[in-house]
Amino acid sequence: MPDSKPLHFVTLLGSLRHGSYNGAIARALPALAPEGVSIAPLGSVGDLPIYDADVQAGGFPAAVLAMAETITKADGVIIVTPEYNYSVPGGLKNALDWLSRLPAPPLAGKPVAIQSASPGLVGGARAQYHLRQILVFLDAFVLNKPEVMVGQVINKVDATTLELSDQATRDFIAGQLKAFAAFARRR
Repeated sequence: MPDSKPLHFVTLLGSLRHGSYNGAIARALPALAPEGVSIAPLGSVGDLPIYDADVQAGGFPAAVLAMAETITKADGVIIVTPEYNYSVPGGLKNALDWLSRLPAPPLAGKPVAIQSASPGLVGGARAQYHLRQILVFLDAFVLNKPEVMVGQVINKVDATTLELSDQATRDFIAGQLKAFAAFARRR
């Protein structure tokens, strides 16, 4: 039965900060995944050098190749990112730039879900808008709905444990993961 096929997703976290609210969301995903779905983190976007065509000409860095291989083997990618200056963080954009340069770009044809969180009210909506534009170029299949934009996230993450503690947010994200699993199975 196609709905029972086990799926494995990976998370690409756009934040580097230890106390990241988006990191709290990314860490919560495995426990929120529907039955038959496993979720694991990718390497850090901070492990990749700044994109440089001269570096590329000498060969792709090992961290880029490892990230690409992990994405290729996964059934889908969940990008969890903050919003910086009305857009995506530089580290995330850099990772996507590197991945786009590979002879077989790993995000081409890959199901992708987007999640963002912000202390502000709109929860990273502008970052998601720009990220969707980037993913069009990368030929990724992006889940359109439900969208996860966690506004006022500071009230939804436990300050001591740095874990996503708001049950309504956890339930909403679990709903997106269920929809994403169905979306990935259709691909």
